[in-house]
Amino acid sequence: MPHARNRNPSPIPEVTWDTGLKEMNETWKGAIACLGVAVFFVMTIGIIYWQVVDQPNKNWILRGTFSGLIWERRTHSLVIQTLTEDRTYVEIDVGNVGNPDIEVPFVRNLCWLNKTEFCYTWDLVAEVKISLEVNEDAETECYSMAWTPVNCHVELKDCFSMVNVSWYGGASVQGQTWPINDQNITMQPYVVSDLKDTPSGYGSPLERYFLGSSGVTVLVSPDIPIQLGVDSKQQFCLKSLPTMEHLPLQYTVCVAHNVKAAHLETVQQLSELRRELPNMKTLWLPFWEFLTNVDTGPKVEKELRTFSNRLRRHQLGEGVISLNEHSTTLLSEMDHDYLNSRKRGMSKRLTRDLPLVKLLNISITLSPFLGVDTMQFHTSLTNGKEDYWLSLPSATQGKLIPVMTQWQGKFCVKLNLTNPAAVRWFLDRVESLQAHLGMEYIVLEGGEANLLEEQALRTPLALSGDKYIELLADMATRIGDSTIMTAGTRSSHKPLFVKMTPMQSDWSPMGLRAIIPSLLHHALVGYNFLIPDAVGGSLSGDVVADKELYIRWLEIAAFLPVISFHTPPWVFGEDQVLNLTRIYITKHQRDVVPLIEKYAEEWQLTGNPIYRPMWWLSPSDPMTFTTDDQFLIGDEVLVAPIVEKGAIQRDIYLPDGGFQWQDSQSEQVFDGGTFLQDYPVPLEEVAVFLRRS
Repeated sequence: MPHARNRNPSPIPEVTWDTGLKEMNETWKGAIACLGVAVFFVMTIGIIYWQVVDQPNKNWILRGTFSGLIWERRTHSLVIQTLTEDRTYVEIDVGNVGNPDIEVPFVRNLCWLNKTEFCYTWDLVAEVKISLEVNEDAETECYSMAWTPVNCHVELKDCFSMVNVSWYGGASVQGQTWPINDQNITMQPYVVSDLKDTPSGYGSPLERYFLGSSGVTVLVSPDIPIQLGVDSKQQFCLKSLPTMEHLPLQYTVCVAHNVKAAHLETVQQLSELRRELPNMKTLWLPFWEFLTNVDTGPKVEKELRTFSNRLRRHQLGEGVISLNEHSTTLLSEMDHDYLNSRKRGMSKRLTRDLPLVKLLNISITLSPFLGVDTMQFHTSLTNGKEDYWLSLPSATQGKLIPVMTQWQGKFCVKLNLTNPAAVRWFLDRVESLQAHLGMEYIVLEGGEANLLEEQALRTPLALSGDKYIELLADMATRIGDSTIMTAGTRSSHKPLFVKMTPMQSDWSPMGLRAIIPSLLHHALVGYNFLIPDAVGGSLSGDVVADKELYIRWLEIAAFLPVISFHTPPWVFGEDQVLNLTRIYITKHQRDVVPLIEKYAEEWQLTGNPIYRPMWWLSPSDPMTFTTDDQFLIGDEVLVAPIVEKGAIQRDIYLPDGGFQWQDSQSEQVFDGGTFLQDYPVPLEEVAVFLRRS
């Protein structure tokens, strides 16, 4: 019988073995758990260390041939630098992509198959796509940025640093500066406003173009509504509008080797449309604003005759007498028989159909507004032409109801420029006035501001933003090449003149000090053919009393495209101002106009501005980036007027470029790059230097 083996030879009972094993298992489990926690803690510390300490603060996300785009992790910004990292073109703060609570990580390119594109998504916030385009011929590289919010509550905001970069372009403002770094403007819709009514807004001309002295340009998408704000000396910011449509924020940043090269390349990108010249004979004629408070057409006609005779008596030459809208209305309502009965000493055979007003060179002022108390408006309603005016359908019957607003203190409606029949009606009205009054020049005002958006009304896409001004410019072009607009945007290629914003009659940055910055701004964004504000300033509407201010203003105006007067020179009651006015009108016609005509041809071919900043001739010289009281006409004439009260000397910087400068009066010659300190400029003179090889 086989021997049965004892399975538990140990004297320890079996139950004791089980208990010991369980106790040992619990001990090991605790140790392993502690070890796991420790490993997890070490890994967490390592990850945090990698993200915060060991991970590089920046990573290259796109590279061109000479520049690249960097993501700065700690500052949450995009930076465009040279590949050697010795020069920064621009730094763009993306504002934590609209959510300051989100920690932005080390970004990874989700468009990994394409080396010229970068894509990334911030969960619940926004998506970004950046495309790189290299133009080897032009030596520029462009980065197209497209931010898209993932929900309607996200406001996208990108800010461009002004530190070590001088910025130009954008829109006119009250108290224009050059560069725009000193401006301080609250975040607001980026549309043209009437600066007389909205002094803290953006004025004309307005373009979605910004230029930096580091050799960078920013072009904002033209058809997407945006807001813009400027923090003095810090940054300017683009901001999207929160809407149900998930509107994107789109712009293109281009870089080149210097500021001039960057501007020239951008102008070529924008020159899809042919540039046309306005009526150039306008440059030869001074404009005289006609100031009168009369209340009937015959009285206007009488005052016009008196004013015209006075211009001739003071030997101020041929000019254009400018009528405001009120005087235009009074004249247009005059009885034709009365006008035709007035003669000017000519034979009846020659003057039978020639009204007195036709013998004068006048400009009239019109607007797209029509008073609700006029017969023309009531007739349009009677004839079922409510769609001639900006209108909205009624909630009940759907019938169009014209939107009412105020203009010049009266309740009015505004012409619907999207209606071809309404445009034809306005053009017929202009043609009738031309036959009636014989005028050649027409000022179109009142295009600023968006009537529907201002009243928070639903705005058709065809009238959103500043599209009304564009439509008004199209209509102005049909009127003729002597038409003058008070607002300009996306119309610099059209054969039109644009009026400069009225300025204060003083020496402040709102007055005389703003002329040259405003001139340079107009020219940079393409509006070279401008009607400057009147000598002495016209914002208040009062006659200028400061003789020194008037003379210094006149001296600058002589070098601008047109000399415009609000205060006639005879109000000072002495020969000095009258003689100087004659001298500078003659100088303008003899020396300045031919120069403008020469460079107007260059502008038409290349887009180069006629009036140029100092950096145009020395684009790498930091001294030229902030010079705001000198300007160039083309490449050959430098004008340095006095803009400080009581001054008879000033500092002048002559840009370098391998050439010399000669004083037009003393004929003294200076090398380029020379800084002239306390250079004498007597009251009746302007410092003008001619470029010499």
